[in-house]
Amino acid sequence: MTQARQRGPIDRGMAGFGRGAMALALALAGAMGAAPVPAVAQVAPGQSEPGLPELAAPGAYVPGTMTRTIVATGQLDAAAAVAAGKAVPGTRTLPLRIWYPARAKADARTVTYAASLTAEPPRPPVHFTIAGRAVADAPPAGQGFPLVVLSHGFDNDPVMLRWLGENLASKGYVVVAIAHHDGPITQASGAIPMMLRRPLDVVLTLQRLRAGLLGSLAATDQVALIGYSFGGYGVLTAAGARLDPAGPWAARLPAALRADYTGDGPRAEDLRVPGIAAVVAISPAGGGAQSAWGAGLAQLHAPLLVLAGTADRTVGYDPGPATIFAGATGADRTLLAFQGAGHALGTDPAPVQMRQALWDMDWFEDPVWRKARLNGISLHFITAFLAVNLQHQAAMQAYFDVPQERSDGAGWTGAETPYAAISAGGTNPTWKGFVRNHQNGLLLRHMAPAP
Repeated sequence: MTQARQRGPIDRGMAGFGRGAMALALALAGAMGAAPVPAVAQVAPGQSEPGLPELAAPGAYVPGTMTRTIVATGQLDAAAAVAAGKAVPGTRTLPLRIWYPARAKADARTVTYAASLTAEPPRPPVHFTIAGRAVADAPPAGQGFPLVVLSHGFDNDPVMLRWLGENLASKGYVVVAIAHHDGPITQASGAIPMMLRRPLDVVLTLQRLRAGLLGSLAATDQVALIGYSFGGYGVLTAAGARLDPAGPWAARLPAALRADYTGDGPRAEDLRVPGIAAVVAISPAGGGAQSAWGAGLAQLHAPLLVLAGTADRTVGYDPGPATIFAGATGADRTLLAFQGAGHALGTDPAPVQMRQALWDMDWFEDPVWRKARLNGISLHFITAFLAVNLQHQAAMQAYFDVPQERSDGAGWTGAETPYAAISAGGTNPTWKGFVRNHQNGLLLRHMAPAP
């Protein structure tokens, strides 16, 4: 990491000049016999492009991947229950995509993921593949790793969260992504059963993991929940946010189900799981004008990180994720907002098969921000957040101790070389871990829990 230092003569002379002037100064310094500037790796191993903040880089482990399936009887058949207006039992099948710290040879063959997504009507579903870094069924690198449960967006697939699952596995986490098997996003009524099924799926998955589904691989007493879009709604509810029985969100449910599962209803606790150490909500649904929780957000007590785009046309911003951040008064919470970004914060970059039509590409890409940069900044802060709350690395809190909430216009204190210098924090106005001149467009806000 480049430490801040007092500017020398060349630094002062080049202040305010661009890349060409800096290159000229370095060339002149070399010609005059000055010590050569050491080579700097422009792209950290596993990163998609240079200039990303330092915690975006993968960790020391090779990510392994495997699949498991949960089959549980006696579960609420949410679709049938909504149709019948009362609870209907059924069998729930949940495929799981799992990433974990592994041992593998350097030349081990990595996996290629395959999935499909709903296309713009009347076209059939579009199939795509994503080249991964993980090795299928590789031997685990140990046991007792902290556990992260991922929940995808409406009509998404777990492989769209590969960018996050593989990266966290390389940093010492077991990551379990649930395949919820929603209906097509073109049928808006399909979201109503999901209001109950999403948190129930998270609860069921944690129950099975704590019952030994993965043996001793994961430490199921150190658990974080991460959800994107409708998955964000699901993990917030499962972690403790109580559904508002009088709110517009719950009003979509049949009266009998609303009475059972919202507020202090007799089955409301079925939607929640104890012992959650941290929650990350990426572009979460449920916080807009059709609020899901109202004052019930205050029942969430786990530390919370909300990631949102200020131009999100799907779940809004304020009202929306910013409302969730403000209303979760029982939690120590942080909001990371991408200025001008839309909804697609929680997905991989668009694979080639999804770049032929705008509908398909919009599942993955933002209209303004580069996806590699969105993912890299998100990884940086999610990494620090989980390290503090699951791995108890108090020093990682320094990445949140920014000198000002808005990143735009931050100056630079210290050496002007190398070109890709990284802030060590402290007195440097550039946020800790960010590359010089590469942090604009962000807002980072923190609120402590109410007394």
